Amino acid sequence: MARILIVDDDPDIVFTTGLFLKKAQHEILSASNREDGMKAIEQQNPDLIILDVMMEQPDDGIAMAQELRRQGIQTPILMLTSVGRVTGFAYDQDQELVPVDAFHEKPIQPETLLATVEQLLVKRQQEC
Repeated sequence: MARILIVDDDPDIVFTTGLFLKKAQHEILSASNREDGMKAIEQQNPDLIILDVMMEQPDDGIAMAQELRRQGIQTPILMLTSVGRVTGFAYDQDQELVPVDAFHEKPIQPETLLATVEQLLVKRQQEC
């Protein structure tokens, strides 16, 4: 069982994502904005972070991922976003601009979500 933090301002996304992850025996934490997400990371030390791009600011998730990496926090980050569908721009992980471990467009199929989460958790265990 892993402790997973979902940082997303959409309560429906938090609920449904959390539901699938709970069924897979993971402990779910959540935050609805960047500030609360940073506090949760500091206080709860999650094993994995699922992060939205657009929250209070259009780039909150990207800025949060950059800040975490600057602080030396190497917790795996799965970025889920619908920003590509909304803006028409193609986004993907980039170690400087979008320093995340995996990137998927919303909506994500439950099987893809669970497979990606498991891959990131296994990778984290191998690196420790």
